[in-house]
Amino acid sequence: MAYFAAVLARTEDGWSVSETELDDVETLADLADLAREASDDEETVLVFIEQEDAWFAVVRVDGEEDPRIFVSDGAAAARSAYGEIVLTDELVGRTPGDELDDLDNLVAELDDDASGGSASDDDDDDDDGPAVGADGVPAGPLGDIEVLTEYGVSARQLLAMSGEGAVPGDALTEIADSLGCGEVLEAVR
Repeated sequence: MAYFAAVLARTEDGWSVSETELDDVETLADLADLAREASDDEETVLVFIEQEDAWFAVVRVDGEEDPRIFVSDGAAAARSAYGEIVLTDELVGRTPGDELDDLDNLVAELDDDASGGSASDDDDDDDDGPAVGADGVPAGPLGDIEVLTEYGVSARQLLAMSGEGAVPGDALTEIADSLGCGEVLEAVR
């Protein structure tokens, strides 16, 4: 799948925008280091990641603080190698050991099926929570919905850009326009 990634570094003259490659980025810490390298004075740096109009992410790095992350569709991002960078355990609500719990649940379901029980006895409760993808990652927006409010993109706007029928590439352009660097982003695209 094709992807686009850009680093937007806050400067005294506005935003400096450059396309970047993520081939050597394996973790969120690597991505944060890449972002920090783009900043001269611990100014805010944003990293935009878009995967073929399936999902987008905005990662905000302010100096040495922990990155703030917003992902437009967690389940779609989970199907991407680049999604693994931003889908931290904390972001998707996993705790260490969840993989073992999932395995235990699968074994229990298989045992129920083998003994004539039905693993679907509890399926009537499916409407109780958000839709979850095959990897156990919730579908839809995840993360810090206020990551860009300081720059004129409200939580409500960000969620609308992530809603059904929204186009991730258009959302990143709209965000960049709000930052005053839409034309520069399109130029590096």
